[in-house]
Amino acid sequence: MHFLLSAALRRAGLLVGLLLGMLGVAAIAQQIQPLGPRVTTETPDAGTAAPARTQPATGALPNLTGQDVNAWLDGFMPYALGKGDVAGAVVVVVRDGQVLTQRGFGFADVAKRKPVDPAGTLFRPGSISKLFTWTAVMQQVERGKLNLDADVNTYLDFKIPPHEGKPVTLRNIMTHTAGFEEQVKSIIGYDRTKVPQYDVLLKQWVPERVYPAGTTPAYSNYATSLAGYIVERVSGEPFNAYVQRHIFAPLGMANSSFEQPLPARLQAMMATGYEQASGETVPFEIIGPAPAGSLSTTGADMARFMIAHLNDGAGILRPETARTMHSTGNTILPHLNRMLLGFYETNINGRKAIAHGGDTVAFHSDVHLFTDDKVGIYISMNSLGREGAAGDIRNAFFESFADRYLPAARQDTRRVPAETAAEHARMLTGNWVNSRASVSSFLSLTGLLGQVSVGLDKDGRPVVPVTMGLNGQPRVWVEVEPFLWNDLNSHEQLAAQVVDGKIVRFSLSGLPFMMFDRAPWYKNSALLNPLLIAALVILLLTVALWPVRALVRRHFGAKLALEGELRRAHLFSRLAALLILASLVGWAIAITMMMGDIANLSAAFDPLIWFLQILTIVAFIGGFLVLAWNVWVTWKGGRRWPAKLWSLALLFAAIVALWIGFAFHLISLGANY
Repeated sequence: MHFLLSAALRRAGLLVGLLLGMLGVAAIAQQIQPLGPRVTTETPDAGTAAPARTQPATGALPNLTGQDVNAWLDGFMPYALGKGDVAGAVVVVVRDGQVLTQRGFGFADVAKRKPVDPAGTLFRPGSISKLFTWTAVMQQVERGKLNLDADVNTYLDFKIPPHEGKPVTLRNIMTHTAGFEEQVKSIIGYDRTKVPQYDVLLKQWVPERVYPAGTTPAYSNYATSLAGYIVERVSGEPFNAYVQRHIFAPLGMANSSFEQPLPARLQAMMATGYEQASGETVPFEIIGPAPAGSLSTTGADMARFMIAHLNDGAGILRPETARTMHSTGNTILPHLNRMLLGFYETNINGRKAIAHGGDTVAFHSDVHLFTDDKVGIYISMNSLGREGAAGDIRNAFFESFADRYLPAARQDTRRVPAETAAEHARMLTGNWVNSRASVSSFLSLTGLLGQVSVGLDKDGRPVVPVTMGLNGQPRVWVEVEPFLWNDLNSHEQLAAQVVDGKIVRFSLSGLPFMMFDRAPWYKNSALLNPLLIAALVILLLTVALWPVRALVRRHFGAKLALEGELRRAHLFSRLAALLILASLVGWAIAITMMMGDIANLSAAFDPLIWFLQILTIVAFIGGFLVLAWNVWVTWKGGRRWPAKLWSLALLFAAIVALWIGFAFHLISLGANY
């Protein structure tokens, strides 16, 4: 769920009825017409690490067998895909170096009724690609060519500027604490000729570093792509060729590639992408920061990768390197899952789990490795689904699998005293901004409407609209330790950091790669949104009534009773209001178009951006000066009170526009974002 600019900010998702899957009620599931044919490969093809397993290992996890998992999946997946309007999915479960099951559900191509084949259908797992980049980095660390704690400029042919005197290191990059703001331009397109190669993209613009190194998780595709470029430079091999030679080939991942477009032999194997199964197709996506998300692979190949990491890197890493990669965490908020070296924790039921998720426009995926139990699970879908259903399916799949096969008693009986809990909940209220954000460009305007506003429910518990429950309703947070909350209906946790008696940041266990900090007062939407609405109403009324009043005067043969400077001030003030309003509306339309179709986040929109920036400088700064002059002329000229008050209202609107323009970088020049 991490490759795109937070898909959760673009679409909210819900999925109900997954209790069938959790309980594995096959009899009921048989009454539900599946979305499409299911292909099962319980005996992997030649070259897979081991044959299928249907008998439990000696001792622990006796219920975790291929037979039981298949029965559970038969109850879970067809209903989930059908309910969510998701075209198809691949699911793989491995244990003790063997494949328990690998299954295809639904369709790789809806129009052709082509089923998903776990060994022969390619999916795009998005940011799961990063795990291959991180593995490549650690291989170069083993060879002595990279040092995780060295300044990355040591390995580059361009410069990453320091922040507060500190450089970026690969350790920072692998834990997403390099401090970079979000970069989204050319993140995804559909035409290879219009999406720059990743190394070109890296050098076009270095995102600003907005956090001190090592302090704040802020997910960064740019930083991961930078790591891939470093591997390319120190190894002397193009990145795609390096991964092919040093990861895919040793593991027998014959049907995997980072190439865009795919090699000819793999193109016919590629699943078709959809936003919804019932909707239009999504073309093959060209990922700009390629090492961060351009992988195409099959379920069978992902089984090999999972088995390698569960077996301490067998075939691709030394055991001690793999264990370091899997266990070296960056603790920001105690109690919550942490970023590791590339992986992140998804610990559940007292079991250690490491994971990564991934999203493109069409494909949505998760991989979880229970490293102590030698169990791995992978799911990938080729549609977002109705109301973001793929996200709910992924979460329910992971939690339901863990509760069924690696269970533990829930500890929800703990409670902080009610009076203390109520006070702590009040401390959490307010507006918060995501650490993963555009900060220095016009796109920071999205942060004005995207702030998280934490309130209280009728029982005084915090309402935190970062993620919703499977029922589409806010999570029910209960405080189990000071400033640590559990969701009563899932495994999600929330923790907050307190400084000088005030909560200054919080995060969730499912989001170890981002943080939420207090919105500064001058960017706080609780203050700015009402001011902006008032300003827009004033500007709109001024612009709308200007021609109306002129037409009324013309109808009755009357003239505007203003002469000289007063007449000029009246005219120029209306023109200033029109320009300010046009600028604000122009930005709203442009950003809506860009965020509505991620392929529009490209150089194709540069002329519009430049035009809006020039218009904004003229309108906001020039408009403020004109409207300030209008106030002076109106009050000096002895006009009636309505005109005087409206001149102040117009000046207020100009001040708000100027505030928004400077705070969110609309008053700037540049098309990098």
